Amino acid sequence: MTSATVSAPVIAIDVMGGDAGLADVMAAAEIASERYPKLRFRLHGPEARITAELANCPRLAKCATIVHTDDVVLGTDKPSQALRRSRTSSMGMAIQAVKDGEAHAAVSAGNTGALMAMALFALRTMPGIDRPALAALLPTLKNDSVVLDLGANTECDAENLVQFAVMGAVFARTVLGLDRPRVALLNIGEEELKGTDEIKDAAALLRGASLPMHFEGFVEGDKIGQGNVDVIVTDGFSGNIALKTAEGTGKLVTGLLAKAFETSWLTRLGYLLSRGALRALRAHLDPNAHNGAVFLGLNGIVVKSHGSANVRGIANAIGVAHDLIVGRVNERIAEDMANFSAHRAPAVEAAGA
Repeated sequence: MTSATVSAPVIAIDVMGGDAGLADVMAAAEIASERYPKLRFRLHGPEARITAELANCPRLAKCATIVHTDDVVLGTDKPSQALRRSRTSSMGMAIQAVKDGEAHAAVSAGNTGALMAMALFALRTMPGIDRPALAALLPTLKNDSVVLDLGANTECDAENLVQFAVMGAVFARTVLGLDRPRVALLNIGEEELKGTDEIKDAAALLRGASLPMHFEGFVEGDKIGQGNVDVIVTDGFSGNIALKTAEGTGKLVTGLLAKAFETSWLTRLGYLLSRGALRALRAHLDPNAHNGAVFLGLNGIVVKSHGSANVRGIANAIGVAHDLIVGRVNERIAEDMANFSAHRAPAVEAAGA
């Protein structure tokens, strides 16, 4: 099922994945069906429970097909255990639907390691892509930025980082609507001489490449939140730490503000006067507003919803899947990788000059 000719996108949903529970996952699909009237769904899970819950989801009931299974991948399952049940579990069956051409994308809030293992085993990587990368949106002072990899690959060479940059730029063009996103490599400094050999080699290749992006060089960790670049590229080890640090900093800021407003009657008055701004801040930092990480580089679209996401967050993850289908994300990645390969020799010569 190719996204180039999609008139009615089909999304396979693992309704049993994550902490929210079946009812919340289906409520999120109900919201998504209202936002995107052409969407169709395959709901993978226990038929009796899904059927009963569809009574509360009238829009979803009109555009959904139920695929029964009682087998669920638990958060405690190891990827190897989950792989053995890829044909019978709700997560595995949703991914298989993408492989078999029955769906254009799969969405799950379940075990990240299991989802990665199943998706890679079933779908494999695209031509020209050595490893898939986990990409997601991160809030900044300006607009959202794309960050990848967020944990799929703890060690990466220059080739991996270049491929991540290409995929991240396509993601930004597709989801954020940017014509030529600004791309930078996460590094310990902005100077060209700083960083590992892998980072410096990747930068040399990207500087000489003819791609629909603006390569900005390096960005330091304290500059991520400024929003001066649209795509931040790094290995999965550093990327996961950066993401968790940013999330923790957001909670720290909101927590400190809450405590500060409780210190006296004057600060309580200040809280009353600034409630609107504080609500806006909380909404901007809310992970549910940016929910929906993507395993880029596979022969199919797989979106990971955060396990603790609420109904709105899961609906946003489904929205990301919709945008990637309609935006032909994999076709655009293939086009850009082919273009990079065609111009690779001049880029390498320029890097060595």
